[in-house]
Amino acid sequence: MAEPFVIEVVSADRLVFEGRAVNVIVRTTEGDIGILPGHEPLIAVLVPCAAEIVTDDGRREVIAVDGGFMSVSAGRVSLLSQFATLAGEITPTQAQRELDHLQRVIDAGDHTDEDVHRMHIATAQLKAVEKST
Repeated sequence: MAEPFVIEVVSADRLVFEGRAVNVIVRTTEGDIGILPGHEPLIAVLVPCAAEIVTDDGRREVIAVDGGFMSVSAGRVSLLSQFATLAGEITPTQAQRELDHLQRVIDAGDHTDEDVHRMHIATAQLKAVEKST
């Protein structure tokens, strides 16, 4: 069995997660992809999703990302996103309120690109909470 790889999840303002992992599942523009130890080098564009990480000690971490990039190379996986947060840091009721509000704004046709971006973040947060339970 191949050695676990190092994974880091980095947002614009902080290192969200770093550790050793045996599996990562994320959603790219081409669909879901799983990364196991020994995976060939890869760069992929992420879409808003709930990234799932299985650590080398068997823990499961779920992290909401609003898109970005994934790099796989030489025993290291990096997820780089403008926004990323651990599922345990998310308040589900607040994320649902935000999503409901933004959906009303978008349905009314009076929205900005920032509103759409915030809706993607809230959706990713709710998916992360759902997957983590």
